[in-house]
Amino acid sequence: MSITIQFFASLREQVGKQQATLPYEAPLDVSTVWTLSTDNMKMPDNTLCAVNMEYVKPDATVSDGDEVAFFPPVTGG
Repeated sequence: MSITIQFFASLREQVGKQQATLPYEAPLDVSTVWTLSTDNMKMPDNTLCAVNMEYVKPDATVSDGDEVAFFPPVTGG
């Protein structure tokens, strides 16, 4: 099976794609998904990560069939 990856807002522009798919190979965590799907690009500080629409830390485990999403940090005033 595989993992679906989504990039939102400015991260989509930085990595040059909105979506990617990776073959699943255990063990896998969110930060490794970022590295593999961005050709070893460093994850920007304070990037928000989600697995199956729930926020997680970059060391969270990813399972086969999961959707992993990356969001730029939210700012406001």
